[in-house]
Amino acid sequence: MVTILETPRLTLRNWRDDDRDLFREINRDAKVMEFFPFRRSHEEADLLLDKVRRMIDETGLGFYALELKETAEPIGFCGLSLAGLAPLFPPDTVEIGWRLATRFWGKGYVTEAATALLAHGFKIFQLDEIVAFAVEGNRRSIAVMERIGMHREPDGDFDHPRVPDSHPHLKRHVLYRIAAEVRQR
Repeated sequence: MVTILETPRLTLRNWRDDDRDLFREINRDAKVMEFFPFRRSHEEADLLLDKVRRMIDETGLGFYALELKETAEPIGFCGLSLAGLAPLFPPDTVEIGWRLATRFWGKGYVTEAATALLAHGFKIFQLDEIVAFAVEGNRRSIAVMERIGMHREPDGDFDHPRVPDSHPHLKRHVLYRIAAEVRQR
């Protein structure tokens, strides 16, 4: 198991085979996936998990498993990953993102993990900037972005190119950014 970093309550690490049930759960849960146009089947979730694990092994970037230190139980993910939305963003743009099983919502885990990941991204990866984006109605994620010190860039809001036209209410995304020099103050 490769540990990426630790916070007072959490370990951020690469995924293990015994995390598959949790990964499947969060990718099919209607509440967790409320702002996504699809739910993933077991097979689709497994393929994505394998891809995420490879990406972490190869680049160090990816959506890392979040594990409670107290119980060693996986609860979701939080990570830094290439945004992959050219031409909206330059190819080297790194985003921060997260997803938790609903039973772990409201405990500050994402804020704790994301705060540590911003510092990690600026120090270890020497990033100049990290972005985050969410469906404009996703108040929970937007609140996390604001709590971790990110600022909205209204001129950067966009219609997500991978959201199908069959889900127009999920197309519009708000953009948040934080620069390394802002974080280091």
